[in-house]
Parts: sequence; structure tokens; C-alpha cells
Amino acid sequence: MRVKRYVVDSMPEAMLQIRNDLGSDAVILSTKETKLGGFLGMFKKKKIEVIAAVEADEQANTATKQRQAQGPAPQKAAVPQKAVPQAYKKTAELTLAASGAKASADHTQPEAAPVQPEPRGTEITSVYAGQAVTRAAGFGESAAANETLHSNVTLPSSEQEQFAGALSRHEQLQPVEEREPEARNSVEAKLLEELQEMKAWMAKISRQSMMKQQLPAVLEKLQERLIQQEVDFDLIEKWITSSFDHWEESGRTLGDTELFAHVRSQVLAFLSERFGGGIANRTRIVYVAGPTGVGKTTTIAKLAAEQLLRFHRKVGLITSDTYRISAVDQLRTYASILNVPLEVVQSPGDMQRAFQRLQDCDIILMDTAGRNYRNELLVSELQSLFSAITDHSETFLVLSLTSKSQDMKKITEHFSKYGLDKVIFTKLDETGSCGSVFNLIREYPLYLSYMTNGQNVPEDLLLPDSKKLCGMLLGEEAP
Repeated sequence: MRVKRYVVDSMPEAMLQIRNDLGSDAVILSTKETKLGGFLGMFKKKKIEVIAAVEADEQANTATKQRQAQGPAPQKAAVPQKAVPQAYKKTAELTLAASGAKASADHTQPEAAPVQPEPRGTEITSVYAGQAVTRAAGFGESAAANETLHSNVTLPSSEQEQFAGALSRHEQLQPVEEREPEARNSVEAKLLEELQEMKAWMAKISRQSMMKQQLPAVLEKLQERLIQQEVDFDLIEKWITSSFDHWEESGRTLGDTELFAHVRSQVLAFLSERFGGGIANRTRIVYVAGPTGVGKTTTIAKLAAEQLLRFHRKVGLITSDTYRISAVDQLRTYASILNVPLEVVQSPGDMQRAFQRLQDCDIILMDTAGRNYRNELLVSELQSLFSAITDHSETFLVLSLTSKSQDMKKITEHFSKYGLDKVIFTKLDETGSCGSVFNLIREYPLYLSYMTNGQNVPEDLLLPDSKKLCGMLLGEEAP
């Protein structure tokens, strides 16, 4: 097989040279854009590199010599577009547009259907499994030239693998052409969306800049406080902007006390829609889930003590935390102190048997092993335990307030796939920031239930009060 490389300005020029050098039986193996010339890496010109090949048998050589004997074709002759294969027409147009050449103006004839190759012999068919092969079409107008273009080519077995690899690289051009309009529309839509977002952001920044210059001192102080509490920016903007507009509508006559009260009323209204209370009276099964190290087992003991001592309900405990060393012993110690039954389960079958043994209990609290929320397989194990839960149940997610707000959101996102009802925040005594509470219950359909502020059982379990939580967020003292 004879292989030759061409570097040209356009595909029609390449087709003409290939026909003159290799004949109409030539096959184009690959095409790619390249840059040549220039000075110090600059001002390079775009070129097209074309690699073509032809079978080097005696008959092909004879035909080539005969065509060369007739003399080279005129270089300035116009090339009919119908002779250019469709797979390269788009490449030629893009190249001409980028280089600013005049070739596109020379070829203004109406487009015709691309020349389609006929099926080849059995040997070459096995190489590329019936995929289309684009040849270097002859530019003659006679029917005989077209017949020569469609002649069958059978490659030697030793060259089939190399030829198939070259064909696969060449055929990557075809999907690009087919997807070109769709890709262009997608890019344009994306650009339009980005422009709209930029316009909205510019308007928002302009408004914020104006507000910052005119913002009353009390609102500026509250804004800084909310930022320190790590409240999401969107929530801060909503509350501060609403209070600023209220101040503008009043003719800027409101004092610091009125403005503080306006922000406070918004925070209280936000919390009023997201408080879930404690364990409902109708609930018989409470499932407690969460990541490692947030204090689930201690929280289970506090909940059991509350239900037993305060509401006088008969309590049963179940634990599936058989991974952590002495985790079962820890809960067994609490169960012994409270004098309540404890069942240890390792499978959904064990869960059903545990339910049967605890069927006389008014409420059953289930502890689970802490799960690494990044490990999808471990988190998905909870689904098998959920299947054993009957009606009149609640699922609590336990999170630590010492965690970062973004980590809390990722944890909640993973565990939400298996159904969550309420959230319990632990270690309130170990942090002075509570902004993550507002961020989480705003973004996810979870109701705020309990909070813990120590390790004492059962004293350090409390139902959050909206006024106290608002005071923690905005500061204890109003102006």
C-alpha cells in the first residue's frame, strides 16, 4: 500500500492533488487541522493535513502512470461541489472561514447528494464491519470516472489491522458533522443562559452596592452577625433586603429598635414553619440514623429516658451497631440503668424477630451503626432495615453542630434517599454558631426536633424554643 501526506489550504485542493498523484482509487485515511510557518510561534497559518493511501499493485500503478502521462490537471480549475464527499465538505468550509481564503466564494454551486461508497469485498468488510469509507472522489465529469471511484479494494491480511485503525480515526469526523447543528444550538443556549445570569448578578451587585452605602448601622451590624453565624448568603440577603425596603417605605424614619424587630420577626416566621416538635404520640417506632461520631447512642439513651420518665411509656431498644467496639455494651448499660429491654440485630430477619419480642412496648427506639456518608454502599444498607419498619414510625437524622454547614448538607443529601422526617442537632454546647441549623432546614424538607447541649442523661435533651434560637442567631441583646 502506498501512503502519502498532503498539507493544503482546503479539502478541494487536497482532493485534486490526491487524484493526480494516487488516482481515483485512493482512500483518505485521516484529516486534521495544523498550523505552519509564523515567527516565534506567532502568526501561524492554518492548514489541513491529509493522509491518503492507494493499493500498490501493478494494475493500480499502470493506471496511475497513464493518468500522469496525460499531464497534470490545471491547478486553478473550479472544483464542482458535488464531487466532494459530504464528510469533508464541512471541514473545508470551516477551514476556509477561519483562514479568510477565497475558496468558499469560488464554490457557490448548489449542494448535491454526497457520493456513497459501494460495499467492498468480504475481506475488507470484516475489518470495519460495514462502516462507510470515504474516498478521494475523482473530479471528472464522466460516468466512467465515477465507476472507477466505486471499484472494490481488497487489502492483504497483514495490512488490515493498520488500515482499520486509520479508518476508525477518520470516521470520528462523521459524528462531529452530524452533531454540529445540535452542538451549536446547545452552546448558544448555554451562552445565553450565562449572559442572563451575569445580567442578574450585575443588577444584584449594583443594588447591594447602593444598599451598602445607605444601609442603617443596625442592619449593617446584623448583616455582619449573620455572616459570622455562617448563614447562607441568600437567606441573609432576603432578611436584610426586606428590612431595608421596609425602612425605605417608612421614609427612613424607623429607628434601630424597629429595624431589629423587623429582622427578628422574619427569623421567627422562618422558624415557625419548620418546627417539628418531639416524638409524636402516635409514633411506635423511632429510627435514628446519622454519620459517625455525632452522638447517636447517647441521644438514643436521652430519648428513652424522656419517653420513660416524662411520658411514662414502656420503652424498648434495638441496636444494629455491631461494627463499633463496645457500642452494644454502651447501650446495654443505658438499658440496664433505665430497666428497659434491649435487642441486638444484624439483618432484616433479626429485626422482625426483635419486633415480635418487643411487641408489648409502647415505643421502640432503634440505634444504628454510624455510616460514612461518602460510602454509598454502607449508606444503602439502611434501606434493608427501613423495609422492616411498619406504619406509625418516624426517622430522625442526627447531626453535630460542630460540623461545617456544607458537610451537613452533603450528609443530609445522602441519607435523604431513604426517607427522613426530623433532624436532631447535637453538641450545641461545643459551638457558638447556629447558622447551619437555618441553612439545613431551609434547603431540605426536615423538621427541627431536638437539640442536645451536653452528655448528661436525660438532662441535656431539649426541644428548641424559637425565641431562644432567634436570640442565639441575632445576639442576646436587642439595641
